[in-house]
Amino acid sequence: MGDVRSGRRRARLGAVAVVVAIVAGATACSKTGAGGGSSDAGKAASTTAAPAIQGDITFNDASLAKIDAALKAALAGKDLSKLHEAMVVNVAVDYWNAGKIGFNKGLSDLGVKGTYQAPANGRLDQQLSIIQTLRGQGITGLSVSAIDPTAIKAPIASANSAGIPVLAIDSPLPKEDGAALYLGTPNYQAGQKAGEAMKQALGGKGQVVVLVGSLTTSNAVERIQGFEDALKGTGIKVVQKLSDGMDAAKALTNAQTVIQTNPNINGLYGVYSYDGPSAGQAVQAAGKSGRVKIVSDDSDPQTLKFIQSGVIQATVVQEPYQQGYTGAYLLAAFKVLGKEATLKIVQPYLESDGTTLSSGVGLVTGGNLTDYQGKLKDLGIG
Repeated sequence: MGDVRSGRRRARLGAVAVVVAIVAGATACSKTGAGGGSSDAGKAASTTAAPAIQGDITFNDASLAKIDAALKAALAGKDLSKLHEAMVVNVAVDYWNAGKIGFNKGLSDLGVKGTYQAPANGRLDQQLSIIQTLRGQGITGLSVSAIDPTAIKAPIASANSAGIPVLAIDSPLPKEDGAALYLGTPNYQAGQKAGEAMKQALGGKGQVVVLVGSLTTSNAVERIQGFEDALKGTGIKVVQKLSDGMDAAKALTNAQTVIQTNPNINGLYGVYSYDGPSAGQAVQAAGKSGRVKIVSDDSDPQTLKFIQSGVIQATVVQEPYQQGYTGAYLLAAFKVLGKEATLKIVQPYLESDGTTLSSGVGLVTGGNLTDYQGKLKDLGIG
């Protein structure tokens, strides 16, 4: 996720998880932000015709359910008593609450120990220190949403040398870096979905500013590329990309500044989970709800409030719950069954690159918000 917006979304549906929740990944994230609707938002709802943006919350649920069941069957009767798994995400924000819930549910279903950790301020040194500490505690598998793909290379190599499988989640890592698999959002596709929603919201013409937590994190880079590619051939131009360094307060300042200094801006795309609420708050405070269209990533609670009030037109959502749940099963399988046997089970469901297991991409609008909130409730996500 990036430009201070992301930072994005279970109790399962049926026998195996149907998973949802957001935001990002952008690679990851949501913090403080904006409140719900105001009189300005209500005015926008009554005077501005809502764009006919088509929502979608099917994700990749059917395939993920089959994988979960297959991994569970393959692990049945195996000795899992010595397993101690770890899930390390990129920042401590609301978005990852769903991932934590899914991870803990997976651990419980497996009957194994595990630890969930998140750097409080999204700092690289904190994430690397957490991983080092967990290694000292004897973990047997690690899933990680890497803050910096370069800095994580050495810890991954060290883990692999010690027989500890590494699973990339939320933000992909280069295949040569040694992660066994990437489980998460196909970020380029997520960016495309956001771009298509923006095209519908703006009617094919306008100037857009991108708000993002990082301009270098791989998930953010891929999302922004997908977003821009979706706008090619239209009259919509991305005129600025503003990084907030995973600081929601800075994201708000960035949004306020562009609205105040450029009256031609009529679209904001928030990549990290807190970017959407920051954009919503800035637009609402400027009295431009409905005139400046917002497309965001992830399902931050404040984002959903702004969807309901019409301040945000659409948000691209992920399934961090499944990244946690299926991630727990994959780490157990990699350790107990071996990498080759595990990948043989997963292979039919991989993307064309052969290294990505998609958790799916959804789009929440005012039209399907209630259904999406029902899914979250069914998964135990408040």
